[in-house]
Amino acid sequence: MPIATPDQYAEMLDRAKNNGFAYPAINVSSSATINAALQGLTEAGSDGIIQVTTGGADYFAGHTRTARASGALAMAGFVHEVAKNYPITVALHTDHCPKNALDNFLYPLIEASTEAVKAGNEPIFQSHMWDGSAVPLEENLEIAKEILPRLHNNNQILEVEIGVVGGEEDGVVGEINDKLYTDLEDAIATVEALGLGEQGRYMTALTFGNVHGVYKPGNVKLRPEILAEIQAGLAEKYGTEAKPLDLVFHGGSGSTSEEIATAVANGVIKMNIDTDLQYAYSRSVVDSVLKNYDGFLKIDGEVGNKKVYDPRSWGKKAESAMAARLIEATQQLGSHGQSQSI
Repeated sequence: MPIATPDQYAEMLDRAKNNGFAYPAINVSSSATINAALQGLTEAGSDGIIQVTTGGADYFAGHTRTARASGALAMAGFVHEVAKNYPITVALHTDHCPKNALDNFLYPLIEASTEAVKAGNEPIFQSHMWDGSAVPLEENLEIAKEILPRLHNNNQILEVEIGVVGGEEDGVVGEINDKLYTDLEDAIATVEALGLGEQGRYMTALTFGNVHGVYKPGNVKLRPEILAEIQAGLAEKYGTEAKPLDLVFHGGSGSTSEEIATAVANGVIKMNIDTDLQYAYSRSVVDSVLKNYDGFLKIDGEVGNKKVYDPRSWGKKAESAMAARLIEATQQLGSHGQSQSI
């Protein structure tokens, strides 16, 4: 199916919140990982979100170039075309744009969608993330206030991060300390700055012990119950529905099914899936090489086995392995079988 229109995307997010599930947001960095994401979502019968970071966009543009806005547009162009071949709906999103990447990543992409909308077309991306977790909250929200109306004019959605996600994601580093837990005061400041939808729709990544990458059990304590406390506090203060914020779950690798279910029950409608999918893809490649070592290499004057070292051979297996792990994620998030086309 074609990429979601802004109205379809809004409907997707509303349906997730109303029905108590979340969409997987898959970080991609190549055409192969895009194909794996579309395969996995299709086999799961789930709609989803395909997203790219600054580093992923750099890689799309060519690893010897520094042209991340161009790389992101190339990624979007590829998805716009190949998604037509799949029976599910996907939205496009840019993930983790820090302050030093606004001018060469987020702002050019917003402008590209502005031009597309002026020409009578849909925006290129359906949502964008401004990652202000590395700057003081006041500055974070000031920049968000500047970005939100620009996206609203394009019928796009903003994602903000309130609090700090530990670990590292494409150069954005967060220490593992008490700042990993957002409090109600921070959430109130967010609503005071950005409103509750009247200034434009936004999603909020509140932190509750999240860490990017992988970590051993016990190193980090996830407290998804914080989300319920914040939602209830906002609802009481502003007289809104029970869960006024659309929430995003970052840094979820290693989370238990119970932790994910609690987060979703408390208003998470989007969960980023990256590290686990990277591992599934790369683990398959390693498996192919180790089991077919003599086919990959020209040993003792032999010629190897083209059917083995042809990238399509091991690439298909890697894509299917990544797709299989994505299917598991849709089951944990409750989006399995939730495609609008079903």
